[in-house]
Amino acid sequence: MKLIIGLGNPESRYQNTRHNIGFDLVDQLAALHGVNFTSGKGKYLAARINHRGKPVMLIKPTTYMNLSGHAVVAAMNFHKALKSDILVACDDLNLPSGTMRLRAKGSAGGQNGLKHIILSLGSEEFARLRIGIRTTDMPPGSFSSFVLGKFSADERTVMDRVLETARDAALDFVQSGIEHAMNHYNKATL
Repeated sequence: MKLIIGLGNPESRYQNTRHNIGFDLVDQLAALHGVNFTSGKGKYLAARINHRGKPVMLIKPTTYMNLSGHAVVAAMNFHKALKSDILVACDDLNLPSGTMRLRAKGSAGGQNGLKHIILSLGSEEFARLRIGIRTTDMPPGSFSSFVLGKFSADERTVMDRVLETARDAALDFVQSGIEHAMNHYNKATL
């Protein structure tokens, strides 16, 4: 069982914010497969899809971004998933808007959801799909209001394009593994 975990914050006021792009990805995968999210066996929502005969659980933590690790561990335990079975999708302030980067492992890079998952798992050894949200007109100073801010109409257009590619990359991870997905989608120009 593969798990595609989209990070975000659960309240409706966070919908369409930059920080919730991980939720946007798994929401689109669920819609594409005609399934809805229901309560999981822990602090997360889950939806099951099948991709080319392979079962996949889509996961949305309900713990808020900074405590995502609790939900990830609960989902992994319930579904008996290994670290190699998960792909975590999240926003990345270090990447320009309209880009994405797959990695097989690595540091949190300043992303608090990833930081808590690493702490909870005791390991950086899990795949992640980072979706860039940095814009050229980003205000100086504190970035929390920026990442918790809603996308402009122009940004949303860019994000819709990158999410199409991110959906394909996530399903490639399910079908062929992280190395294959990295080789095919890290080169993509969006």
